[in-house]
Amino acid sequence: MSSTLLEVTRASHEEVERLERLVVKDLQTEPATNKDRLHQSHRVRNMIEQIIDTTHKLVDIYEDKDGARKDEIAALGGQTATGTNVFSAFYDRLKEIREYHRRHPAARVVIDASDDYEQLLKEEPQIEFSGEEGSGRYLDLHELFNEYYNSKFGARIEYTAYLDVFSQPQKIPRKAKSTRPYREYLLKLLEYLIYFFERTEPLQDLDRIFSKVTSEFEEEWTIGKVEGWENNSQENGSAPQNHTVIDLNSYSTVEELMIEGPDKLKEALGALGLKTGGTIQQRAERLFLTKHTPLEKLDRKHFAKGSRKPEQNGVMPAPQVGDDVKEIALMEAKIRKLCDLLHETIVRTKENVEKKQALTYEEMEAEREEDDVQAESESDEEDQQIYNPLKLPMGWDGKPIPYWLYKLHGLGQEFKCEICGNHSYWGRRAYERHFKEWRHQHGMRCLGIPNTKNFNEITSIEEAKQLWERIQEKQGLNKWRPDLEEEYEDQEGNIYNKKTYTDLQRQGLI
Repeated sequence: MSSTLLEVTRASHEEVERLERLVVKDLQTEPATNKDRLHQSHRVRNMIEQIIDTTHKLVDIYEDKDGARKDEIAALGGQTATGTNVFSAFYDRLKEIREYHRRHPAARVVIDASDDYEQLLKEEPQIEFSGEEGSGRYLDLHELFNEYYNSKFGARIEYTAYLDVFSQPQKIPRKAKSTRPYREYLLKLLEYLIYFFERTEPLQDLDRIFSKVTSEFEEEWTIGKVEGWENNSQENGSAPQNHTVIDLNSYSTVEELMIEGPDKLKEALGALGLKTGGTIQQRAERLFLTKHTPLEKLDRKHFAKGSRKPEQNGVMPAPQVGDDVKEIALMEAKIRKLCDLLHETIVRTKENVEKKQALTYEEMEAEREEDDVQAESESDEEDQQIYNPLKLPMGWDGKPIPYWLYKLHGLGQEFKCEICGNHSYWGRRAYERHFKEWRHQHGMRCLGIPNTKNFNEITSIEEAKQLWERIQEKQGLNKWRPDLEEEYEDQEGNIYNKKTYTDLQRQGLI
């Protein structure tokens, strides 16, 4: 017995309502771990997609383009070609039902399918993450870092520094952005961030986010104020002054501009069609003129031979901005938006990398095994709320430690370490132990100070620097001793220190 359109409509509405209740029930459960949160988000995402698909089917049924729904309603009312006969329609329908059950005696009617739907709450969707991503807790940008490191638009920096700069593509020189390798690098970076965001935040509507980013980008691009692609002079029709390889807005005097060097000044002058010869000061003065004076108002003598002065054409030609350049700028805007949404993940990734740098191979393996054991021991049965009104730390058994033990170890006492980035340590034992841990070691390494026993109990950056200076002075590393270290040479080419040379000279021996 085939289901009628009205029965399909009723079943579809029931399915939508059941899925909505399951979504609410699932979201009311607070996930215990990051892995549980990801599973919950993907379950909800799958149920929402089922609701959308079912709703689209209902819309098609209600639109009734083929008139089948209208005919079925009319048939239920007994309307036939010969007229209206309610009893005839009823008995025909009863006969059809009896005939169906006679042919299928094992058929049963499902009264309540709630158990089948409840199984959806126990599903654990498969989410693929690499070993470096740590189930969505960290980013894995090593491949992109290698491409950035070996490219002309990149810089020779460490991976930790790259985690700070990859989210700021607007700081890359505009000349380097017009290359094909940069475009390919930017596309790979955007694809990875989108793929990672979809896996870790499946409930976010990425299409709506990008739609808003695109609309804002179009407005800023029209007025020439896209970050990293500014064109403040586009409105008055003059040549863009910031399209050279040097940003003149960063310099207030010619002397400051001379720091760029003769080669870079020559390149900037050539890009504007100006003369590139002369001393470094002449080049800087010639380029500095373009900061406040449009090119069409400059004297002809400043332009190179063979180059046409802009005013000869009657109007200043507008800069030709291709679709490729605009597409690159839009990709940069999307990357900045994704990095803002993933800011906590980026910070967590950097902390994890710094932590690994201070660990030995054995310690890293032990930590990885500990994470695996902890992940295997997690179960859905341990979701009970633990009564802990005093906010006591958890013991090895997952329960709050006794209050007398809490007081004995002084866990209510807070110690802050400026070298560790004002990180707080609770209890004297944790405070003393942290001087040998990775966070403090990394902070001392950033200050250029060895983490020796001399610096125990020192948490202030200023105190650590002062003590290091005193140690160096005591060891004589920074003390200049001219009597022993200043060298003199006699006529025969012999080398003496100042004290020996002076003594020999007084004795008339040299």
